[in-house]
Amino acid sequence: MAQEVGPAWRVIALDQRGHGRSDRAAEYTRDGYVADAVALLEQLGLGPAVVLGHSLGGVNAYQLAARRPDLVRAVVVEDIGAVVDGDLSFVREWPRRAATRAGFLAGVGSSAPYLEGSLQEYPDGWGTAFEAEDMVESQRGLNGDHWGDWLGVRKPTLLVRGDRSGVLSAEHAREMTVRRAGVRLVELPAGHSVRVGDPEGFFAAVRGFLARV
Repeated sequence: MAQEVGPAWRVIALDQRGHGRSDRAAEYTRDGYVADAVALLEQLGLGPAVVLGHSLGGVNAYQLAARRPDLVRAVVVEDIGAVVDGDLSFVREWPRRAATRAGFLAGVGSSAPYLEGSLQEYPDGWGTAFEAEDMVESQRGLNGDHWGDWLGVRKPTLLVRGDRSGVLSAEHAREMTVRRAGVRLVELPAGHSVRVGDPEGFFAAVRGFLARV
């Protein structure tokens, strides 16, 4: 990301609770995720910042903008809606450990591309850096109607949707732009992970947006 937006922008990537190298948390609520982002921005004295998030991170980004507008300059949301209804219970079927990294990826089937950067080696083999049950709980907390927060954002917003997304429908994305001013919608030839499916188009859209905020 830092390489794509050039030297004009400082990029800080937050590993939220239970993700990346962050520790496990006691809970994975909406308030908890937003509080993590608030703490980062306040600790580093970075606000108002442009906040960008994909899926779960996208909801975190627009809820942060709605609840703490003093910390946010603009918002980029990648492929998530104002209403979320997902199910991650399938992660419980993944192997907990495998003898090799390749063996673990083989065991998760079509989910393998999403886990390339989320694996680590333990004393008893390779596995995810996160606990599967934590992700199920996190998804349950993400599900619901978040229109109040989406409509409460008063900052410029870029909404990027993959035209093959199974998470954000074209109809819902358009409703998000109709019901709120200041939203630019870009649809690109990709699935849910737009920046992976069409990195050139995604970063061109982000750079164009940043040039105007």
